Amino acid sequence: MPEAVIVDAVRTPIGKGKPTGALHDVNAVDLLAHSLEALTARTGLDPALVDDVIGGVVTQHGEQAANMTRRALLAAGYPESVPATTVDRQCGSSQQAVHFAAQGVIAGAYDIVVAAGVESMGRVPMGTNLVGSADPLGSGFAKRYPEGLVGQGVAAELIAARWGISRQRMDEFALTSHARAAEATRRGAFEGQLAPIGGLTTDEGIREGGTLDTLAALRPAYRDDDTAARFPQITWDVTAGNASPLSNGSAAVLIMSAERAAELGLRPLARLHSFAVAADDPLYMLTAVIPSTRKVLDRAGLSMDDIDLFEINEAFASVVLAWAAETGADPDRVNVNGGAIALGHPLGASGARLMTTLVHALHEHGGRYGLQAMCEAGGLSNATVVERL
Repeated sequence: MPEAVIVDAVRTPIGKGKPTGALHDVNAVDLLAHSLEALTARTGLDPALVDDVIGGVVTQHGEQAANMTRRALLAAGYPESVPATTVDRQCGSSQQAVHFAAQGVIAGAYDIVVAAGVESMGRVPMGTNLVGSADPLGSGFAKRYPEGLVGQGVAAELIAARWGISRQRMDEFALTSHARAAEATRRGAFEGQLAPIGGLTTDEGIREGGTLDTLAALRPAYRDDDTAARFPQITWDVTAGNASPLSNGSAAVLIMSAERAAELGLRPLARLHSFAVAADDPLYMLTAVIPSTRKVLDRAGLSMDDIDLFEINEAFASVVLAWAAETGADPDRVNVNGGAIALGHPLGASGARLMTTLVHALHEHGGRYGLQAMCEAGGLSNATVVERL
């Protein structure tokens, strides 16, 4: 059975998803094309050898609609003979792209494949793909959940209430994320994975100098009277300071069989070891990182102690803190170079971004195994174990 390996992984710096953000004027197609082009330029790979490009995009509307991965690879100069598809597993879309790519290699369906992702949240706002839909839920779903579900911010509040996570703990976590990301930037930890674009050479959202007092002054981001009445257990502690910001960015991962890499004289960064997807209560929405972590470790035959570095997406501080409480993870091995609260969370790109960060961090720190997991809307999660080579 072929082994699937990561030969290289690259990402753009992540820009703020605001009209004033450095990447706001970059079309999402061009944003993804930039990472695709950088990937082949860095490795010297002839893009004509790529069997498929699998891209993750969440809000498939406007310039991100209609299998935009195909347009992006053509914009990147790949030959017209290279096919593409675009997948949506919400925030884990490009992590799912990595899974599909690696599983295709292991199955013998691919020799060389690119897994990638993009999201321009400033140009294509969340929810615009639902505009004009009279009933996006359907009668069966509404019958099963008659009281309705909630948005991700309220789900993060429910998680904080259920696990007893205080506002101060979430704010402390956010400050740590920014401090780690700033330090990683200063020591050049990201330089080997970044493809600067539009004048942006570092991640735009990292903030230094914040304090617990400045974060404590922020208002709750998701409170409304009706929701407060429905969930009296919520203390309304999720703010813009302890949640990930709206972001623009892209990332791409070059995956191939170990045999093909050797034939081409390419040295892999990591082996894709094990994969899992899991689901949990859609009301709490963001808790499936807990069962997905357990599931992928079981499939890998490993324990938490075997994992040198974790990348757990920081959609909200409460998500990672609840995951850590359930898994017993050592916080010194989790998101060691900062996470999405500081770096940003460009939805469809984040899975490939985390994988890029993880494999490069394993080489920086000399670790053997890394584990990545992401919370995803609808109560879903992807988890992946990689082994440094």
